[in-house]
Amino acid sequence: MNIFLPYFLPIYLVTYFFTAFIWRSYIVWKTTGIKPYTFGKTDTAHDFVGILFRLTLLSCAIVVCVYSFLPDWYKYLVPVFWLLNPIYSYVGIGLLSISLIWTFVAQLQMGNSWRIGIDAEHKTELIQTGIFRLSRNPIFLGMRLTLLGLFFILPNVATFAIIVVGDVLMQIQVRLEEEFLSHTHGIAYQDYCQKTRRWI
Repeated sequence: MNIFLPYFLPIYLVTYFFTAFIWRSYIVWKTTGIKPYTFGKTDTAHDFVGILFRLTLLSCAIVVCVYSFLPDWYKYLVPVFWLLNPIYSYVGIGLLSISLIWTFVAQLQMGNSWRIGIDAEHKTELIQTGIFRLSRNPIFLGMRLTLLGLFFILPNVATFAIIVVGDVLMQIQVRLEEEFLSHTHGIAYQDYCQKTRRWI
């Protein structure tokens, strides 16, 4: 396992970032001419959350790079040694795999409605089918699974902090998006909320 993980984690992280943020964004942009990335540099809560999101994802990349390429530095991340167990590593790998597949399918089903952040300029279709019948926020749910899986594989103070900060940011962003969607889609979105849970 210790031989496998230093190769697996960087490859996974690149694959997940590409799947979650790049490929569908590129397709939407090429198909519609709309840039799906909507976070800006204003002083709004929305854009501030976007900055913190980027820092959280960067922190994930740094932790994985330290573990994989600078193993002598890993001790500075303060590993939680009593959680270093092959069983937890297998659980973590399972969570990462489920998250990747789940996120990929959710993005396929979003189609051209995919956005990173809140797009106040272009009205998108309210997706309620497929995975979106199980969760109103499947992409964020996938991200939560990814952070949890990373912690199971690399239990340390840094990954624990990333989980806590990442979850708080997602809870805030989800509520900002729900408020926007409720205003945009009105009764249709309110009915959707009655039928489908926020997470699962």
